[in-house]
Amino acid sequence: MTTQLNNPLHGITLKMIVEQLVETYGWEELAVRIRINCFYENPSINSSLKFLRKTPWARTKVEELYLATFSSL
Repeated sequence: MTTQLNNPLHGITLKMIVEQLVETYGWEELAVRIRINCFYENPSINSSLKFLRKTPWARTKVEELYLATFSSL
């Protein structure tokens, strides 16, 4: 098993990322910050995860917001 020293998301699951962002911003603010439908219409953790796993550009935006929000902590 190799360690990823330069990967700030190493060991953090997508579910953990989405849950922390929802806890910090709430669904409404998250939908404003990242304009994707899974945050607007009937948002849930499971539906968001399903969409983000299939859509690389959206996942990248979510990961970037996570890093911008929590990297300084």
